[in-house]
Amino acid sequence: MRGHISRDTLVDVPATVVWDFYSGLELGRFVNEQLADVIGRVQFLEGDGGVGTIVKITYPPGSPESGYVIERFIKIDNENRVKEAEVIEGGYKALGFDHFVFRSQILEKDSESCIIRSSAEYEGDDKLAKVDSSHVSVKPLEIVAETIGKHLSEKKTVK
Repeated sequence: MRGHISRDTLVDVPATVVWDFYSGLELGRFVNEQLADVIGRVQFLEGDGGVGTIVKITYPPGSPESGYVIERFIKIDNENRVKEAEVIEGGYKALGFDHFVFRSQILEKDSESCIIRSSAEYEGDDKLAKVDSSHVSVKPLEIVAETIGKHLSEKKTVK
């Protein structure tokens, strides 16, 4: 079984500003400060934020996800503003998926706004069809995109 899911979030902030936020460690710090009770706690296990960095996200009690997920950054493309993280333990891997990659892409809409495209690609044994693709979600990435968009937009109006 293979699949792909994608959601777009419009943000009234320039793509370069949003990418600066997404491309490094600031994203994880922001989640810890603003979204720990919704998304979970982010721990940087290895790396400096570049390709090869390993992070652990421990989900909060009562969240639809259970336990934790460990991800490795496998692509950070500054030219195309794309960041990919492969699940290497826990999360969808624990459900039996062989391959699961989250992708965030920042697409310029115009000079003052952009689209944050949150997506996931996954692959697994056909037995996973029972897991039903409706269980596969990028909702946490959407929540992060919406919250960052609001945060950066408010920050922009304060300047």
